[in-house]
Amino acid sequence: MPIPRMQPVDSSAIARIAYNAEAREAYVQFHDSDVYAYRGVPAPVFEEFAGAGSKGTFLNTVIKPRYPARKVR
Repeated sequence: MPIPRMQPVDSSAIARIAYNAEAREAYVQFHDSDVYAYRGVPAPVFEEFAGAGSKGTFLNTVIKPRYPARKVR
């Protein structure tokens, strides 16, 4: 499955994010260029993530503990 168009975010750790609603996958590209897909993320959780003041904190406390990840590239 191709990665959806990624949007840049203001974060010291995260460069870009995207969401595939059909697959319920959140995509995160870190500044080191690694991209991960987090499976099973509901749209409201991704919306909270996108609007969070600290994307890194939200990722580490909400998404990573609950949703399995795979490295995309």
